[in-house]
Amino acid sequence: MYTTYGLTSLREFLGDFVVYRNLVPADPRLPTVGELRESLGLGDGAVPRKAEPAYGRVVTEMLRRARALDRPGTVIRRLVYIGDTRLNDGTAFRNLCAAGRWPGWAFIGRDEIDRPPQVQIEGALYLANRWSALPGFLRFLESQGFALDHETAVVIDVDKTAIGARGRNDRVIDQARVEGVQRTVAGLLGPGFDEAAFCAAYDELNQLAYHAFTADNQDYLAYTCLVLGAGLLALDALVREVQAGSLHKFTDLIARVESRRAELARAGLAAVHDEVWRCVQAGDPTPFKAFRRQEYLSTAARFGALPGALAEEVLAQRIAITQEVRQAAATLRERGALVFGVSDKPDEASLPDEAQARAGMRPLHHLETVAVGEA
Repeated sequence: MYTTYGLTSLREFLGDFVVYRNLVPADPRLPTVGELRESLGLGDGAVPRKAEPAYGRVVTEMLRRARALDRPGTVIRRLVYIGDTRLNDGTAFRNLCAAGRWPGWAFIGRDEIDRPPQVQIEGALYLANRWSALPGFLRFLESQGFALDHETAVVIDVDKTAIGARGRNDRVIDQARVEGVQRTVAGLLGPGFDEAAFCAAYDELNQLAYHAFTADNQDYLAYTCLVLGAGLLALDALVREVQAGSLHKFTDLIARVESRRAELARAGLAAVHDEVWRCVQAGDPTPFKAFRRQEYLSTAARFGALPGALAEEVLAQRIAITQEVRQAAATLRERGALVFGVSDKPDEASLPDEAQARAGMRPLHHLETVAVGEA
């Protein structure tokens, strides 16, 4: 069903027109969210998240500045969005259209190989259960008189769309994240780390039923697993409290841990707790920096060649470029469209720190890996 298309990188079709969660573009010529706050009236709050209207306003301005860099004097008049989730990507798409006052269409894809190919159109969303439907989407836009030219901005979701395509290769991204959590917790707990207990806690709490408590935030989940592993709270007791409503959200948990500093010090966890606590108090949605730095390493390790492997083996072991997205981006760039990547992955999990950069490590969008698409 699938075949490989050689080594490439996101940089081939995105360049450095990429922005991760902190809204600091990889291309230093583009403005950061901090530089845009005053002109956009955002104030000094937290960095907007992908589904928030303020995110749409920030990225819209970045798109306009990016277009001015490569085609001075050109005005963006329409938007194409390529993503993998109806809710998160669909909301981000609508916010971008609203902020730019642009008409637009969004392709929301995934592979469901156990079902017949299907396309549904809901408003301006083109929902497909095959990534191979992307060329048909572009033909559909043309049939609707929707121009794909230098006045078109194309926003491509990175995670589980351009790489690790949902339904095809997304599990490898998840595996890298889980490995990052496990290595972080194991490193902090040392000989006291219990792998079986960690897996039980992570698997239990990484479910929809606990999203009100974890806010579906992997930093919160990783810290909670650390606290459980250190013995400050038992998993069954935490589950009972969450289900009973006496432990409403993560901030309740970390406030409780903050009051037990003596136990933290004895466990050797005071420093890491202090960093997480400070970040939570500051409204940082990525407070567990040590975990995210480990996630960068485990994610980067899953890029690269797998000589002699079949496509299915590549999809099981490597984070692959989605060939259909790569081809669509190339086609749109040839027609003059602006192509821009957005990622909700934290910068700490996507970029090397200063020491790693000096050692030759690179941002995820610069790393080569195998492109895989339908045969």
